[in-house]
Amino acid sequence: MTEDTGARADAVRALESQFGELIGQFRRLISEAAHRISPGMLPGAYKLFTTIVRRESITSSALAELLMLDKGQISRTVRELETLGLIQRTPDPSDGRSSLLSATPQGLERLEAARRPQERGLHESLAEWELDDIHRLTALLHALTTGTRPTE
Repeated sequence: MTEDTGARADAVRALESQFGELIGQFRRLISEAAHRISPGMLPGAYKLFTTIVRRESITSSALAELLMLDKGQISRTVRELETLGLIQRTPDPSDGRSSLLSATPQGLERLEAARRPQERGLHESLAEWELDDIHRLTALLHALTTGTRPTE
């Protein structure tokens, strides 16, 4: 192992360790946000809901494929989100056998309110950061998640 290879391995291990810390913190934030939307809501239901919000409208099948979940789990969680008034179904104009899932106005309001504390926390954490550093971190994370080389 060359010195450069060893240094790279050490750097990757340090990054992996920090990701572990970040994931733990992220899980806590997701649990708290889910609870703010509806006491007892599980993080998985929150993830499904926020995915529907991000996609604006999506079928249950596409949601199952995207999140790599079985259709039974998706169906149960969709019913829970509908019962809570967070999402609605509308006929899919391209497939009469299917429905599109989308957030209700009430769901969007509750999500915005649930996210406010974590957004405030992120703003506070980044208050002393240079704007260029925030943009650079965003670009680096995007490159990592897409498997592409970071751009300058």
